Amino acid sequence: MKKIITLILALLLCSAALFACGKAGASGLRGSAVTHETKFGGVYFDKTIEEFNALGFEYGDSVNITFSNGKSLADIPYYNGYYVDIGYPLLVAYPGYPYIEAMVNYGDDLFVTLELDETCTADIELCERGKYAGVQKARDIQYSDEQGDQSDEVFANFRAVNMGELKKDVLYRSASPCNDEHNRAAVTDRLAAGAKIGFMLNLSDNESDILGFIAADTFDSPYFLSLFNSGNVAPLGLSANFKSASFGEKLARGLEAVAQSEGPVLIHCVEGKDRTGYVLMLLEALCGASYGEIVDDYMLTYDNYYGINKTSDRERYDIIKEKNLDVMISYMTGTPASEGFENADLAKSARELLVRIGMTEESVNRLYSKLTGE
Repeated sequence: MKKIITLILALLLCSAALFACGKAGASGLRGSAVTHETKFGGVYFDKTIEEFNALGFEYGDSVNITFSNGKSLADIPYYNGYYVDIGYPLLVAYPGYPYIEAMVNYGDDLFVTLELDETCTADIELCERGKYAGVQKARDIQYSDEQGDQSDEVFANFRAVNMGELKKDVLYRSASPCNDEHNRAAVTDRLAAGAKIGFMLNLSDNESDILGFIAADTFDSPYFLSLFNSGNVAPLGLSANFKSASFGEKLARGLEAVAQSEGPVLIHCVEGKDRTGYVLMLLEALCGASYGEIVDDYMLTYDNYYGINKTSDRERYDIIKEKNLDVMISYMTGTPASEGFENADLAKSARELLVRIGMTEESVNRLYSKLTGE
């Protein structure tokens, strides 16, 4: 599968493919500076979302990107969310991000793959107007950073994960209690204090990021600060590429710290959705959760943020499950999603994956004991 994805990316990078699209209009960005976006491994261009759209681009368009070092991306979609399959490139204008960004969804660092540096520039031109408009319309989901009448738990995507053999109220997940990018940090922090969280596994930030959050005038997370100052926060700074060696190595170290921690554990990234969704899937499987239980917990996040559930929007519900969670479980089990996971030995697969990324059998046993009490 990895070879297939690599081949697809190589084909997309082929400059000859640029001519297949033709030039569908005059819209274009010329000579843009490029910046390495390290969180998700992408390429920032020097235009805000509003500035880029003012050039005539629309969500659902197909675009070509040509870099000054001779590398290129041809006929890739421009979306306001990560609506491509895992391992495929896109140009994304994610709400709240400062600039438009080219990246591979849950994939390798595109800045590195394209051999870019800060001296490079890029041209972006329209390839075909509205080529991917159908996907954009079907998958366009947004949420508000205003709490409104939502409960604290729903707004902060905060919950205990009680399923399988997990000990009651020992494992929690949530949005970030320190990064207030989405106006949820203080609410999450209060809930963490109420749950008497003893250890936090921060998947998205490194220590420098956290110190920056703490230094901000708006920082209002005293409980998080007390845990951080006492050494009970493990900042991993993970990318979104859960298949990468770096992701696995960092996660193995983080889970070993979880295994040796005291008190309930909270695992989070920024929204508690993607990286958190993958790690919770892995831990739930390790501790005996069924496929149905894992699906219910993963999709509850999309209900909390977007109101998407089996009843409200079954089509989007199924697309999200199949395009995101099922791909993650397929990676863990080595089984194609088309074969189904209802009868798969998820606990065995989770244990084998944890050992593959660098945990010892002994440390996996400690982690299991921590989470189940057995």
